[in-house]
Amino acid sequence: MLERKITRELLSWKNRINKKTLIVTGPRQCGKTTAIRAFGNENYTSVIEINFKENPGAADIFAGNLDTDTLITGLRFRFPEKTVEPGETLIFLDEIQECPEAVTSLKFWTEDNRYDVVCSGSLLGIDYKRASSYPVGYVEYLPMHAMDFEEYLYAVGIQKDMIRYLHDQFEKKQPVPDSVNREMMRQYRIFNAVGGMPEVVQKYVDTRDFREVHKIQNDLLTGYRFDIAHYAVSSVKTRAEQCYFSLSKQLLDKENHKFQYSTVETGGNTRKYESSVDWLTGADIAVKSIRVNKIALYPEDYEDSTSFRLYTTDIGMLVGMRDISFKQAVVENTLTMNSKGGFWEAAIADALYKNGYSLHFYKNETTKREVEFLIVRDGALVPVEVKGGKSSAVSLGNLMKTMPEIPYAFKLTDGNIGISDNRVITLPLYMSMFL
Repeated sequence: MLERKITRELLSWKNRINKKTLIVTGPRQCGKTTAIRAFGNENYTSVIEINFKENPGAADIFAGNLDTDTLITGLRFRFPEKTVEPGETLIFLDEIQECPEAVTSLKFWTEDNRYDVVCSGSLLGIDYKRASSYPVGYVEYLPMHAMDFEEYLYAVGIQKDMIRYLHDQFEKKQPVPDSVNREMMRQYRIFNAVGGMPEVVQKYVDTRDFREVHKIQNDLLTGYRFDIAHYAVSSVKTRAEQCYFSLSKQLLDKENHKFQYSTVETGGNTRKYESSVDWLTGADIAVKSIRVNKIALYPEDYEDSTSFRLYTTDIGMLVGMRDISFKQAVVENTLTMNSKGGFWEAAIADALYKNGYSLHFYKNETTKREVEFLIVRDGALVPVEVKGGKSSAVSLGNLMKTMPEIPYAFKLTDGNIGISDNRVITLPLYMSMFL
């Protein structure tokens, strides 16, 4: 069983007294069902699980009155072998977007407050099918992503005290021993070749065979094609698929990583493809980094929504769009210069997104100043520069000299920890997990 960080957050929710119904959101195949099921089995006497996609007939329970006593009676008749007791039973409603009446019932579960109810489902159908809106004020949300690098380290057997040691060095801004740094960079390259989809990680842990890893990544990408065809409205189906599968070209074949509709199709434009990109981000299949026209706190106030970069929500899906030789180049650190910049930028986008950041970047064509990411950390604006090798970050250094109000910046490289006079903290790429 792969260890997931979300278990701690689920336990924190369980231990609250006046809690709301919990909705765990996230992309398909990121491990939501497995994590919730394991949490329930470890912390409750019984778990009643309904998957509305696998068992659409269970929607009958929610077809009549939605008061809690009526629903509990329905659950007891359908699951006579299960005990249903307040505080002892977890009610798990999976793929809830398939049952609008179950969505409506969440208000009444929260108002009653006797039973612990967790819901899960991909975002694919919630906004684009017939499902009702979640009752505002009666639910709380817990986003879940594919596995991050730290969870991957758990999976491959790196001890938590070693991860704590690395975190201590990060906090103290002191270098780690070269042998440790080399091994962690090796693991980080493997992680970015494998990605964080639990099924893929488990296959790598079991076999260490990148051919098997590649096969599962391709199966998941095929599943995404089917999901787009099934869930996307007819006006965006084909275009959403074209936009998603253009990402390897957008990020790995161009020096300019701005998402360009002309890369999707010759003559492509905003009017034709904008709604398709919005569908992909709304479904949590892709994530935008939006350009800002000013480097300042609260970057969302300075967004240029017409200019953005688009990333997969798991780096393994981007890698899976290329043939297996690309994985070899990632692992062996032999990426071409044409691909290296875009790939490591996408890898850090993966880390930042999974850590909960909104993504923004700055680029000024006149001054040639560019910052790959601007994040708000501890109440301050923090620029983040990404270098796949060990080259200097001249633009970032000049920025810090001219903007003394910025407390510090991060430069992520294939190197070790250090700090310069102009407040630029150099970190090895893998320490993006601590940001």
